[in-house]
Amino acid sequence: MAETKEERPQWDNKAQFLLTCIGFAVGLGNVWRFPYQLQSNGGGAFLIPYLIMLVFEGVPLLYLELSVGQWLQKGSVGCWLKLSPYMRGLGLCSLFVSFLVGMYYNTIIAWCLWYLCNSFQEPLPWNDCPPNANLTAPVQECALSSTTEYYWYRTALNVSPSISESGGIQVHLLACMILAWLIVAACVIKGIASSGKVVYFTATFPYVVLFCFLVRGLTLPGSSTGLSYLFNPKIELLSDPQIWLTAATQIFFSLSLAFGGMIAFSSYNPRDSDVEANTYIVAVTNSATSLLATVVIFSVLGFKATIDFETCIADNIQILLDYYEQPEGSIALAEYNDFLIDKFGSVANGTAFHNLTECSVERNLDEGASGTGLAFIVFAEAILRMPGAPFWSVLFFLMLLTLGLDSMFGNIEGVLTPLNDMGITKRFRNEYVVAGIVLVSFLVSLTFVQGSGNYWLDVFDKYAGSLPLLIIAFFELTTLAWIYGYIKFETDMQEILPPRSNFFRVASYWYWRVTIPIISPLLLLAVFIYYLYDSAIKPLTYMAWQPELGGNIEVFYPDYVVGISVLITLICTIWIPLGALFQLIRRLRGKTSSKHGVISPSSDEMHIKSKSVVEVQEYNFGKGNENKNFDHNEWETSVADSISFVICNSFF
Repeated sequence: MAETKEERPQWDNKAQFLLTCIGFAVGLGNVWRFPYQLQSNGGGAFLIPYLIMLVFEGVPLLYLELSVGQWLQKGSVGCWLKLSPYMRGLGLCSLFVSFLVGMYYNTIIAWCLWYLCNSFQEPLPWNDCPPNANLTAPVQECALSSTTEYYWYRTALNVSPSISESGGIQVHLLACMILAWLIVAACVIKGIASSGKVVYFTATFPYVVLFCFLVRGLTLPGSSTGLSYLFNPKIELLSDPQIWLTAATQIFFSLSLAFGGMIAFSSYNPRDSDVEANTYIVAVTNSATSLLATVVIFSVLGFKATIDFETCIADNIQILLDYYEQPEGSIALAEYNDFLIDKFGSVANGTAFHNLTECSVERNLDEGASGTGLAFIVFAEAILRMPGAPFWSVLFFLMLLTLGLDSMFGNIEGVLTPLNDMGITKRFRNEYVVAGIVLVSFLVSLTFVQGSGNYWLDVFDKYAGSLPLLIIAFFELTTLAWIYGYIKFETDMQEILPPRSNFFRVASYWYWRVTIPIISPLLLLAVFIYYLYDSAIKPLTYMAWQPELGGNIEVFYPDYVVGISVLITLICTIWIPLGALFQLIRRLRGKTSSKHGVISPSSDEMHIKSKSVVEVQEYNFGKGNENKNFDHNEWETSVADSISFVICNSFF
């Protein structure tokens, strides 16, 4: 009986595919990580190493993932199994990373939902400190910190003093978590048939909000101060190698590479889609969004710093008026410095004599924050100072919600597509598979809605969403360029790429040939070594919130948390050596069996009977694609011959 090949789902149109990829690449990190990196690494000078790393590391790896998925029409597991049986574990690593990252990423969406729901009130709930039991003063924890810090750590998270104290399940966060998973499930329940429709809103709405904030931010007093502070280039910092390695790390994580999501999305593309153009569009849009978000963030933070500066000056003026017994309004804000210079010869002398607060816009801007601290504390405080604060708060947290949802679509697809390609979930309807993934993820993510959940989220972010991705990306490049053979891949891509009949196509041809087999792997290797070195010299600590201090202190991780961290990293990476070992044992056993006459080389039926489900799929794929591209024995006979082949053909 002839086999019927199951028809693979397809995107409705190219715009749907591009919006999905852009939504997956453009995530929360573009809004709350990139601005901080730009600020703390030389300002405008940071753009130089950033753009260089984008060209030589980010774009080539993005092209590789989009090309492999589109060419083979498989998810991450299927693609790397076909390119090299020894790298069969590479796709499993991406699958586990997507699963673990998706669990904690949806917790951030739950936080956004909490803030969004509480933004529909005037004034905003983090506008003032709550009174103490006697109603005579603010609670001490809030008085020692700030209104936004108190609301974040105490009201929203109800955080415990350490990771060892669970603090119990926070019911309000549990409700938000349930809602977040229900939203994600509803969006991906039909696969790309449903998520592809949702991205028309979730991928475009953040840009509407960013442009609204841009217009409003640039009209606020002090916005130019924030932008000039941000983009003032510190060229001398470019001699620091850490700046370059930070840029390489930033662009790598910014494009959502090595999760398997990009491979999965491109596998639903027609094989003749222009993958080169798609790559450039996604990469340029992602970086442009980072710059746009940075301008928006620092225009608003410049306004906040200016307001704080003027408030500080006003408080000092009041002290001077009381000391010199002068009437209100006799010293204007603009006359403050002149007054101190006239009295004491300099502002510094006058400040020291009267024990005044040192006021500085630059110092306020120096107090930068990254991640949740920027979104839920610093920017939330800046919104308080804007007219119509609830409106802007709703827009901001709704934007974060949609950015998070787009990233979750990629994480879920990075799990769903490989499971389906391996045949594990083919017998079940997609709705049941999605429900199963969501249910398991929800149960495990209950860890993140405890009082210690914020600390555990950092653990998962450090050890599931960082080092494993670098390892996966490095092996993706080396597998394609050095094991399968870049020249063979280049020949295969000629079947689906447009003719190289213009300068753009010819330049791209040489660009891929130089970067993918040589420059990009070396850059990733340097980033990997730097990451290991940085992790080795830094203590295994985290910042724990202390209510009695109204601030965070640095605390060492307990030994059992260190053990869990190592386990998380192993779960995400161990499949690479295990897969290679499995294939080696299988090959050696096959040779031994063949010598004893157990398996006849000409007997396909006997060979298939000894195979597992995944191996049968590999066999069937090879039968349907009998060409030199999948002759794995060509390199297996001699790794040295394969490497020599790639080196020679990379230049000639």
